[in-house]
Amino acid sequence: MAKAKSIKQNGSTAIQSHHRRNEGMAYDANTFKEIKINRSAVDRRAATITKRRSIKKQWQAAWLLKAVTCIDLTTLAGDDTRGNVTRLCAKARSPIRKDLLESLDMYDAHITTGAVCVYHNMIADARKALHGTNIPIAAVSTGFPAGQISLKDKIQQIEASVKAGAREIDIVISRDLVILSKWRALYNEVQAYRQACGAAHMKTILATGELPSYTKVAKASWICMMAGADFIKTSTGKETVNATLSVSLVMIRCIREYEAMTGFKVGFKPAGGIRKAKDALNWLILMKEELGHDWLQPELFRFGASGLLGDIERQLEHFVTGRYSASFRHPMA
Repeated sequence: MAKAKSIKQNGSTAIQSHHRRNEGMAYDANTFKEIKINRSAVDRRAATITKRRSIKKQWQAAWLLKAVTCIDLTTLAGDDTRGNVTRLCAKARSPIRKDLLESLDMYDAHITTGAVCVYHNMIADARKALHGTNIPIAAVSTGFPAGQISLKDKIQQIEASVKAGAREIDIVISRDLVILSKWRALYNEVQAYRQACGAAHMKTILATGELPSYTKVAKASWICMMAGADFIKTSTGKETVNATLSVSLVMIRCIREYEAMTGFKVGFKPAGGIRKAKDALNWLILMKEELGHDWLQPELFRFGASGLLGDIERQLEHFVTGRYSASFRHPMA
């Protein structure tokens, strides 16, 4: 019973963040022009995350349940069908098996994933499958993943997805503007996206694996937040290099400094390559240490993942039964 109580206290989804939406700020190059990131120092600090903290037993189970609530359960494949999306949404509604939740005394916690992320043409199917829930639909937009279409077409894509029912829009920035240091142009672009999103929350994808330096990553993060981004996100998941703890640390420090300057809390979403429960724990530890408890809620933190949930469920089953199950017993995860 003590174990179950600990899990319920630490893994419950009842706690909600109440923060003002980021309104952005006027473009000011002086805010970020002096930024210079020491890559080796960042890499050394990030390397300590996996070594300095170890979460075991019921505390690990609680943190893994927390991780589930922060997953944007994603399908962005060329062979997506209505059936795939429907099954994914069913998994989002009930991400952990009933018997495991009952054993953890968490069946009444109403745990769901943070969102379901799909392409625009799958929004209608996702809406139908999620009817009666409060799980938001996130749609990728603006020529995802490469972003190599006109600004007019990008704006139209956002508006169409919002109209179709997406409550969150994951946009990709024009990476060439970052590489060429065209910061004002990037600010104007992201600001136009924010306006097109309206009430829908906007996650700006930096595609950090295609940016040449941590300094560029930091400056791009600042520009996106200044232009009104609700979240900044590492990757599309389609790059050769996706989310890493090092690049996450750079972006998270920018979020911390932006809040100190403006009072606005901006969310963070690592995406791509996060497939293991231990990876999820590492990112949760990073968020807790760098930004604090507020950023351990789905309102301010998400994983972009398609394969992570299955491994989390396997780890929870091991905690309950002492045995690992086969991965095929956890569908759409």
